[in-house]
Amino acid sequence: MSLFTLEEARSELRNLLPTLHRIVALRADAAELAHAVGHGEPSGLGGLPEWKAAQAELDDLLTRVQQTGAELKGFAPLLVDFPSDLDGAPVLLCWLEGDTELSWYHRLDLGFAGRRRLA
Repeated sequence: MSLFTLEEARSELRNLLPTLHRIVALRADAAELAHAVGHGEPSGLGGLPEWKAAQAELDDLLTRVQQTGAELKGFAPLLVDFPSDLDGAPVLLCWLEGDTELSWYHRLDLGFAGRRRLA
C-alpha cells in the first residue's frame, strides 16, 4: 500500500472530483432505473439496457478511483480514503460526499467514528 502526503492526496482528489461527481449522479440514475425495471414501471431514463449500461459505467468509474491508490469505503454516501501518515501514525485522509476539499482524517484503529478535522 502506497502512502499519500497530504498535498498528493489533495491533488489526487482534485483530479478525481469530476469522476466522483459522475458516480454520484450515475448512482441516482441507476437506482431509479433499477426500481423501474424491478417494478415494471416506465422511466424517462430508459429500461433494462440503460440500467445495465449504468452499472457497467459505475464499475468502470469505481475501478478508476481505486487505481489511484485511494480506497473506496462507501457508496451511498460516497466515501474515499487516502492512506497516509500523520505525525508518525498511520491514518486515512478522508473525503465524504458533500465535502468541498480533503480536510478530515481518522486513525486506522478508530475508523470513521474517529474522524477529525485536519489542523
